[in-house]
Amino acid sequence: MKKMLLTATAIVAVGAFALTGCSSERGGDTGGSGEETAKGFAADATIGVALPDKTSENWVLAGKLFEDGLAEAGFKADVQYAPASNTVAEQQNQIQAMVTNGAKVIIIGAKDGKQLATQVQAAKDAGATVIAYDRLIENTEAVDYYAAFDNFKVGNLQGQALLDGLAERAGHEAPYNIELFSGSPDDANSAVFFDGAMEVLQPKIDDGTLKVVSGQTEIAQTATEGWLAENAQNRMDTILTGSYSGDTVLDGVLSPNDTLARAIITSVQQAGKPVPVVTGQDSEVESVKSIMEGVQYSTINKDTSLLVAQAIKMVQQLQKGEEVEVNDTESYDNGAKVVPAYLLDPVIVTKENAAEAYANVPSLLEIVKSYQ
Repeated sequence: MKKMLLTATAIVAVGAFALTGCSSERGGDTGGSGEETAKGFAADATIGVALPDKTSENWVLAGKLFEDGLAEAGFKADVQYAPASNTVAEQQNQIQAMVTNGAKVIIIGAKDGKQLATQVQAAKDAGATVIAYDRLIENTEAVDYYAAFDNFKVGNLQGQALLDGLAERAGHEAPYNIELFSGSPDDANSAVFFDGAMEVLQPKIDDGTLKVVSGQTEIAQTATEGWLAENAQNRMDTILTGSYSGDTVLDGVLSPNDTLARAIITSVQQAGKPVPVVTGQDSEVESVKSIMEGVQYSTINKDTSLLVAQAIKMVQQLQKGEEVEVNDTESYDNGAKVVPAYLLDPVIVTKENAAEAYANVPSLLEIVKSYQ
């Protein structure tokens, strides 16, 4: 499996809310979409935005940015969240309602990208354009575009950060004892993050530099259902009990995002063991604080305002009947087609480069400066 990404046009209302946010092959095409462009539609058309839940800062911010940015651009925004407690059926119903209500473009952050093919096809049949946002929608030819960060690169950065952190903090030479965590199996990004990280880590496992003491190296073993912190903490508890009794030291943990990173750290602390090098993603406030305190080692800066701005730029191009700009037409095969994508670059963040990484994110830069 391979990766997924994006660009940004200055949309003033969106830029005002700059913050960071939150999972394959790569292509080098930076030209057109490879898709037939829309013939245009009314400048005040309804644009549907279906987001998966409010379990992370990223999704909450994205919803606010879409509401404000689409309104600033002159559209009617219909932003909906699928409640975290519900199944994917709620998002399916929301998307169908957007189709029924005549949305010209529907932007979807999928709750489960494998279960939306029927709704996406209904949107296509009604003449709407579908943009997959952050998470790829799978097994349907009816998805038109994909806007995301380069998630394979996210995994690469996380894997390299784990190696760098081990060299910096482990206090001994290799081999290093590590454990691997991946995201929810219903999120197409989870495998991309994991594959990107393992491209960096697997050679070091093979040559003995790294040792996965639990033996759990397959994505099915490392998955965290629902991206839920309690599931990561419970699994870490079990691993510590089964594999790290006595003097066996845990040196590092690959964590795919900040919420899980904090849960893993909590598990280790409650077990009375030294905190290992732990990676993350999404630049959540509590994790940025933890990084500045020297606890969590790293996170990833994915500026949600830029991703939302790119999705809105695509909507504006569609409204005018213009060609939609993409920069990758090879990487994102959803099982039915290669989806034209616009990918943005993620940035690794550690204590050492946090001020630079968050130079354009005032709220996080203020936190960083408070520790300096």
